[in-house]
Amino acid sequence: MKTWKKYLIGASVLALVALAFYFKVYIPKTTFEIQTPKIASLDAQVFGIGTVNAKEIYTISSQVGGKITDILTDEGLWIKKDALLAVIDPVDLPLLLQEAEVSLQKAKYESIALKKEIESLNAQKTLAQITYNRYEKLFQQKYAAKAEFDKATADLQSINAQIASSNARIDSSTSEVQRAQKNIEALETKLSRLKIYAPIDGYVISKDAQISQTVVPAQAIIKVVDTKSVWIKAYIDEQISANVKVGQNAAITLRSQSDKIFSGRVARISSISDAVTQEREVTITFDALPIPFYINEQAQVQITTQVFDNIFTFPATLLTQEKAKQGVWVAKNQTAHFVALDIVARSNNFVGVKSGVDESTKILVLNPNKKPLSEGMKIQND
Repeated sequence: MKTWKKYLIGASVLALVALAFYFKVYIPKTTFEIQTPKIASLDAQVFGIGTVNAKEIYTISSQVGGKITDILTDEGLWIKKDALLAVIDPVDLPLLLQEAEVSLQKAKYESIALKKEIESLNAQKTLAQITYNRYEKLFQQKYAAKAEFDKATADLQSINAQIASSNARIDSSTSEVQRAQKNIEALETKLSRLKIYAPIDGYVISKDAQISQTVVPAQAIIKVVDTKSVWIKAYIDEQISANVKVGQNAAITLRSQSDKIFSGRVARISSISDAVTQEREVTITFDALPIPFYINEQAQVQITTQVFDNIFTFPATLLTQEKAKQGVWVAKNQTAHFVALDIVARSNNFVGVKSGVDESTKILVLNPNKKPLSEGMKIQND
């Protein structure tokens, strides 16, 4: 084969390789999809992560120690205020109460008997007084012997002494009645403390004791949450927390129900920031409590701080950063140019700006499989 033919074949191969590289590699690498901004309304939102919590969580315990004989609720159940929740073994308290009631009844009967005795003694005293008055006159007129007068005097004094003794016994009996009544009240109070009732309408989030378990005073048996006080404690970066206000609307996403969005609103903003994480605690209440809910479950919140009307919006995925400035790559005359932007709103994976782009701007969609963009680089529109 002649030399010139070899060169011709080599040149042809190189040309084919170059053409293949140009059409199969270079053009695809420099060809980018484009998107254009749209004029729309956009909610400026602040994002935070927190947990489900509650302002009012009641630890239900017994005021006295003892063995649990019954627990009438369980974790995950709703309870009504004043419902019986648990019972502690009373041991011998019912028997002691019966004995105290018998003692009270006996003291009352004794008091009644003594009062009847006083009535009889008072009747006898009336007769003795009449006898004494008659003998006193007769003795003074010398018609009665001194012995008879002395006997009448002694009889009257004896009756008075018996009345005084009976009055003292009545006072003692009255004290015994009062003592027995207080003893009964004390035993009834002790017995009442052995029955544990619900302080509120609520939801049982924890069962911390079992039947036949012996508990000490103030030991937790169950925990109940006031569902009206359930909220999200979220943490917001200080840099974006300035526009967060009480009463603003919020969208809540629970980790266990990531496909649902629950509505809520800002209820409280902590006045103290975390010095380590540089975050501020924000509390968000639910408009409608999700059922079921789980205390300490992770949650995400998006708080709407402001609504912007008629601004240019585009997907947040188009944003990039060049030389510490945030912006987008745009196509102008088949070349790439970086445009720095001032983002005024972020919401639902979209961002909004007031200037820098318009509806005619061709924003380049970044693709890691494409050639990296640089200022003035030649590009193709897809």
